[in-house]
Amino acid sequence: MTSINVSTIKNTVTVTGGDSKVVTVTTAGPQGAPGDFSLDQTAKVDGSLIYYDATAASFKANAVNTTSTLTDGGNF
Repeated sequence: MTSINVSTIKNTVTVTGGDSKVVTVTTAGPQGAPGDFSLDQTAKVDGSLIYYDATAASFKANAVNTTSTLTDGGNF
């Protein structure tokens, strides 16, 4: 486990009642910039895998590449 030391007090957490030995506190970090990723999933089927179609210049999820087609019907 990693320990982190916080030098600035912004919020406080108080544990009351019981004998708590582990307290986990999380907070959402800053959101990154949106990526340049659009996905055409209009023809998706069960087991579709995402792949890049250079001719269409887009990522797709359809019946062309699925967990079954890549493994000749086996389990993926």
